[in-house]
Amino acid sequence: MTDPGPERIAEALRARLDRGTSACPSEIARALRPDDWRALMDPVRAVAADLAARGELEVTQGGRPVDPARAHGPVRYRKPGGTGAG
Repeated sequence: MTDPGPERIAEALRARLDRGTSACPSEIARALRPDDWRALMDPVRAVAADLAARGELEVTQGGRPVDPARAHGPVRYRKPGGTGAG
């Protein structure tokens, strides 16, 4: 199975956030590769960090924006300034 590249991961992230909901990294990975999603966790996190640096999404913990490079533990992604589940 071919791994989705950064562009496909970014598309999946944007599509999910365009629906008005926040997303866990594992939800994005599972959507892209349901049978072996864990292998996509690092690429999903890397693409999300890049999108966050561009201001396209926020990385949150406990509903508050965090720096993805310093975040430890579970995170969620949402549109900037959003109030979705986080």
